[in-house]
Amino acid sequence: MALVRILTIGDIVGRPGRQVIHDKVPELVRQHRVDLVVANAENIAGGSGITPKLFHDVRSYGVDVVTLGDHAYRRLDITPILKSSERIIRPANLSARAAGRSFTVVKTNSGVEVAICTVLGRIFVNLPADDPFAAVDQIFDQLPRSLKVRLVEIHAEATSEKVAIGHWLDGRASLVFGTHTHVPTADARVLAGGTAYISDLGMTGPYDSVLGRRKDRVVQYMTTNMPQAFDVATGDVRLCGALVEIDADTGKAVSIQRIEVTGDSSGPGFDEDDARSRLPRNQENGA
Repeated sequence: MALVRILTIGDIVGRPGRQVIHDKVPELVRQHRVDLVVANAENIAGGSGITPKLFHDVRSYGVDVVTLGDHAYRRLDITPILKSSERIIRPANLSARAAGRSFTVVKTNSGVEVAICTVLGRIFVNLPADDPFAAVDQIFDQLPRSLKVRLVEIHAEATSEKVAIGHWLDGRASLVFGTHTHVPTADARVLAGGTAYISDLGMTGPYDSVLGRRKDRVVQYMTTNMPQAFDVATGDVRLCGALVEIDADTGKAVSIQRIEVTGDSSGPGFDEDDARSRLPRNQENGA
């Protein structure tokens, strides 16, 4: 059996998230003999969006493929990268006219081809999107039967929607992993048909916070309804994700385990790239 080891990383939030990626990903790759690293980075710039500079930075830290969600277009200067690079994808169930790739196929360090796509959920998600089930089916129909290793990210709020798409794809996807809620779940498992599944990888960023933002500001907003600047927090920084082993010959998952690594919590929460995080809450969408 030829095993492929893939590390998937949950939503990277602001400077603290970027720093822990920089500090810990190379070590994790060596320790677990990882062949491919996939990370959601739609919150990497001040907690909302991604810039060209930060895309290149996170790639240089060891992330092979960047996925995005409902904040894909929060920083429009990323558009040329979305159009040109096979190493970044936007949700597949957006308009066909939306900039960026709906999926990508890349080779691991060991030469195994891996298809990756991400879809938005439709329950409690602000950005309108088409049917995520149908979107994945359409992508899979375009892939050659010989391409066995297939990863699907479901960027969604509702756990039920994530679980449902996991079962829908059981036996057809190698891995279905959830992102967006910034809260890791304890349901990592291999389903009956051979698909590894987890409802949410969790956040890569400061956990002494409310979903990565300063807890005092969020609590103030929620208790007064007065707009607040939701700066990125700094404390209890962690990298969260999952490590999956997949049989490259069959595309079936062999194992999945949660990964959680503690980072450095001493640095600042934001810098010039994070300036937008200081907008009042009534000028931003959610996490």
